[in-house]
Amino acid sequence: MIHLEKITYKNYDAIIDLTVNKKQKNYVARNIYSLAEAYAFQADGGKVFPLAIYNGKRPVGFAMVGYDFPYADDDDKEKYWFFANNYIIWRFMIDKRYQNRGFGKEAFKQVLDFVRSKPCGDAEYVWLSYEPENEVAKKLYASFGFVEEPKGFDPTVEGDEMPAILKL
Repeated sequence: MIHLEKITYKNYDAIIDLTVNKKQKNYVARNIYSLAEAYAFQADGGKVFPLAIYNGKRPVGFAMVGYDFPYADDDDKEKYWFFANNYIIWRFMIDKRYQNRGFGKEAFKQVLDFVRSKPCGDAEYVWLSYEPENEVAKKLYASFGFVEEPKGFDPTVEGDEMPAILKL
């Protein structure tokens, strides 16, 4: 049974050990980096929720939800209009050993349910981003109603990700 749990001192090592396959390594940050990023974001007053994805008692994945993502600078306010006062699914991964079992789809549904519970208050949108060549992620997110927002994407910038938004 797939469910979400908080990252705690008891389970953080197991979450750090989860990895994706070689082909996916460029698509998602390592979990240890994500946990450090969450800590830093929180230390700066940001709202972030690192979540362990479990199948029964076994950790199988990791997700991270944030709220009110900061702009890089004031020039980004028009390009990234969806950042302020909205939720972001900042990370989502299923360990390589547990892929292709339906865990990702069920876990992503639960992550969206978590967002819809409004842990930081009302928002109009939830957004995420992904590498444009990551067809599996694109298909999964589109199946939940996410629509690409190309205004926030620059294909000439190496590593730039395609943002996608979902109206809550």
